[in-house]
Amino acid sequence: MDACTDQPDQTPPPRGLWLPLITPFRDGALDAASLRRLIAHYARAPLDGLILGATTGEGLTLDEDELERLVMLTADALAASGRRLPVYLGLSGSDTRKLTKALQRTARWPVDGVLIACPYYTRPSQQGIVLHFEAAADASARPILIYNIPYRTGVNLHNEAMLRLAERANIVGVKDCCADPAQTAELLRLRPPGFAVLTGEDALAFDALSRGCDGAILASAHLETEAFAAMMHRLQAGDRLGGTTEWQRLADLPKLLFAEPSPAPIKHALWRRGLIDSPEVRLPMTPVSAPLAAALDARLWPGRSAA
Repeated sequence: MDACTDQPDQTPPPRGLWLPLITPFRDGALDAASLRRLIAHYARAPLDGLILGATTGEGLTLDEDELERLVMLTADALAASGRRLPVYLGLSGSDTRKLTKALQRTARWPVDGVLIACPYYTRPSQQGIVLHFEAAADASARPILIYNIPYRTGVNLHNEAMLRLAERANIVGVKDCCADPAQTAELLRLRPPGFAVLTGEDALAFDALSRGCDGAILASAHLETEAFAAMMHRLQAGDRLGGTTEWQRLADLPKLLFAEPSPAPIKHALWRRGLIDSPEVRLPMTPVSAPLAAALDARLWPGRSAA
């Protein structure tokens, strides 16, 4: 089998700190130079994986050619960096047939797994969601990470259905944004061995990791990546005091970065830091407001006036 095809038994379930990477644009097009710069930067950071083309990556605005180019450019940039960093691809939708075709179309792309959100807007039954993910698991041998985020999709994947899906060999975990601590705690208690639970709630990351989540997928970790990793590692090592100290330095950052629709605030900060050449987002996303831009600059460069 081709090295880029799906072999889940060779890829451990996701753990640690993952970054849902932004997709840089310039003048309406994918910005390859900025993407290479981003990959070179984050390849040196204490990250455990990247996710491409998901919500933070404005994946719903990417056409098929752009998505493929994003994947290929990332693979080339990672190879140039010398860092073997797992990469998952965001592939979601409300039409199960289209999703399975997308999985088949991308089968030979150089990614290690896929992140799939629950079907959005249509609000199917729990049985419908299970059948949706089972069809995805049948269509691809790649590891699948479920994305459960009911406040975006309109439907919550309950633990009974989640545990049914966890029986599938290539459904390896969940990006948990259910916003219900009791549901997360129950899942952590009942999940089978090897099924990963990663929090995707930036503002609640400390609490989720303290409860025993295996890691986090945090858009906020585009900034102060080392501090987010240190917080997670301290908590996982049982050092709650040290983790609390790290978190106290970070807790205001997710609030700023999500004060307006993401990823515009993140892109502004990355642009100001010179990591991308433009803070451009695609409609219906819009650039950050002037007050938020000033607040971000003040947070990231205390005592320094905005340029």
